[in-house]
Amino acid sequence: MLRFGVNYTPTRGWFHHWLDFDLDEVRADLDSVAALGLDHIRVFPLWPLFQPNRSLIRPRAVEQLVSLADAAGERGLDVAVDGLQGHLSGFDFLPAWTRTWHRRNLFSDPEVIAGQEEYLRTLAAALADRPHFLGMTVGNEIGQFSDAPHPDPDRITPEQAGRWLERMLAACEAGAPGRFHLHAEYDASWYRDGHPFTPAHAARLGAATAVHSWVFNGTAQRYGRTGTATEHHAAYLIELSKAWAVDPRRPVWLQEVGAPAPYIGPGHAASFTAATVANALDCPDLWGITWWCSHDVARELADFPELEYGLGLLTNDRRVKPAGETIARIVADRRGAGAGRPEHRPAPRRTALVLDVGGAEAAPRRSVCAPGGEFFEAWARLTADGVRPAVVLADHLPGSTSDGEAGRAHLAARGITELITPAEVR
Repeated sequence: MLRFGVNYTPTRGWFHHWLDFDLDEVRADLDSVAALGLDHIRVFPLWPLFQPNRSLIRPRAVEQLVSLADAAGERGLDVAVDGLQGHLSGFDFLPAWTRTWHRRNLFSDPEVIAGQEEYLRTLAAALADRPHFLGMTVGNEIGQFSDAPHPDPDRITPEQAGRWLERMLAACEAGAPGRFHLHAEYDASWYRDGHPFTPAHAARLGAATAVHSWVFNGTAQRYGRTGTATEHHAAYLIELSKAWAVDPRRPVWLQEVGAPAPYIGPGHAASFTAATVANALDCPDLWGITWWCSHDVARELADFPELEYGLGLLTNDRRVKPAGETIARIVADRRGAGAGRPEHRPAPRRTALVLDVGGAEAAPRRSVCAPGGEFFEAWARLTADGVRPAVVLADHLPGSTSDGEAGRAHLAARGITELITPAEVR
């Protein structure tokens, strides 16, 4: 079943609500989320509040997380939990034992890694017996700490990033065996040359590939709010991610997508939402869509980037906004269509655009995939012409690999029958 959910942003105190946790307020928030017909939420503990010392994971904080998850389950909402926050809405949240006088690399210091493993294992274990617990995401876009444009990055190599991810995912699995554990990066993994968290990491480690689609990354600015590239940006990332997947049926989770003003004005949020969701639903192997976010950020809270205040499907006093009405209608239509009728499955994308990034593992030329890049523009032009392009790596074509039969089998499994290069797109 295709999943529809929301990234839960508490109405009272934003994610600072963990400091004075009020379960009644949480329940009221979740009532308003459930009323939209959604089936899951993504939840964000603040790492420094849950693990203020490397050897202290606060039992009371863990209990509050479990009580939030139970409240969600009572309302028919499954729960996915991100562990290492890390980074949220333009703010960094890192424990004191990793910064300044105790500065240690988040991704390579042995003691920090051991502390992170214990933290993730503890959260996963606390939720492991809850049937409505989906699984852990290692942390929200935590790869942004490893590279520019972060003002103070903890630099590592792609090899170190891969080893770190494997250890974090193993810790989640140790705490809650068999759950839906994954990691989530921001679009530098797909678009930024030299970024240590690579597309191969995203598409090969964990139970699914997570993509975060934000058109403020230059897409809406360059192509306009109704441009093909803008309204199909989420679908583009979904299809782009599949180029690196070894499993041709690997699920892709559109884990974050939203309508950021002023690039998508409030009067256009509903139409952008409808177009974005419709285009994402045309992608095979989509696990689900989790909108960012549930509720607007209160204006009483200072210093957020302006666009962060108005991303909710509901206002800060829990009134449904036009984008929320759109999501609710889409969900109702999908659920109604499932009653006595076969589930909709998108047709295979027969035409694939061939992507050359200079090598599948490190992807040293992945900037061709970014807005304005040669590959990005070719994919958008094909889409505007009515083609439904998939993406395949040049390295994986039958004539480019030592195992040509494996390459042909991969294309066949994805239903690809035609290949085209960006140079051939006019």
